[in-house]
Amino acid sequence: MSADWRSDLVDELRTLIVQAEPDVVEEAKWKKASNPDGVPTFSADGLICTVETYKDKVKVTFAKGAALGDPTGLFNASLDAGTRRAVDVFEGEQLDGDAFVALVREAVALNRS
Repeated sequence: MSADWRSDLVDELRTLIVQAEPDVVEEAKWKKASNPDGVPTFSADGLICTVETYKDKVKVTFAKGAALGDPTGLFNASLDAGTRRAVDVFEGEQLDGDAFVALVREAVALNRS
């Protein structure tokens, strides 16, 4: 894995999110000294998810994840949160792209319902 595997993964996630919802709006929020680029957020008729980069993982947090079906079990973090759910991806792990796209599409449908 490259030293910069996290940015490669963020690029892959961005591609999958746009594939799922071509009209998605990406914004960088919560910029600070320790994270001058901010946190990428993705919205379509409301917040879909945020993508945060940590030393050992990339975390995708779905704003309304608790209301989404997750038939393939992608959610592996924030499972006890009231509203949100997250997917943590660690170095060397392979994300199920099809399942991720389906989750994004469901999140967009929920925002639009």
